[in-house]
Amino acid sequence: MTLTLTLVRHGRTHFNARRILQGRCDSPLTRDGRAGVRATARHLAGTPFTAAWSSPSGRAVATAVEVLRHHPDVGLRTDRGLLEYAFGVYEQRPERVLDDVVPWTDLVTAVLAGTHPGLPGGEPGADFMERTRDVFARLAAAHPEGHVLVVGHGLALAAYLATLDEIGLVPLPNASVSTVEVAADGTARITSLALDVAGQGHVAARPMRTPTPVPSVA
Repeated sequence: MTLTLTLVRHGRTHFNARRILQGRCDSPLTRDGRAGVRATARHLAGTPFTAAWSSPSGRAVATAVEVLRHHPDVGLRTDRGLLEYAFGVYEQRPERVLDDVVPWTDLVTAVLAGTHPGLPGGEPGADFMERTRDVFARLAAAHPEGHVLVVGHGLALAAYLATLDEIGLVPLPNASVSTVEVAADGTARITSLALDVAGQGHVAARPMRTPTPVPSVA
């Protein structure tokens, strides 16, 4: 038995286009963002989805609904474990404001390593990585086989992918597609990564280096 996860980042939003931090806050898809999602939906029209999950954020749900227009028999469920990383007081502020405090590369490296204490009012890195691992473990347990659509966010989906391979944070374009195969023994491998089928480019998808593993404490 094999489970295939198709991971789709939500379409481009107004905050994405304006380079505004968007974690737990939300903004609607832009016109070209909606067009990109429709392109991704057509690309996935022939994929035999057996289930579909999404972050409860409006931008993710809107993306998932569009993809599922080609799969009318598949219902959509949401899980808060798929929510984006919480940027605390920096939500709805320009990315450059946070960059002036801590470089994005340094921040996300520490978040993926689980060592960042969290931005003021935000989410500690260890908590974020724990819920990311937990939600995908629960999805795999609920769907031991089949083909499951998972619509989420740039940092949250990339964080999960980073737990499977030492790739650091891969920039995921809006409406991009990545796939993961999960074997019966729980072993997971990335089979495709950040396919920009919608041609959305790397707006709001910034690369970074691979995090340095934290030594275990005896």
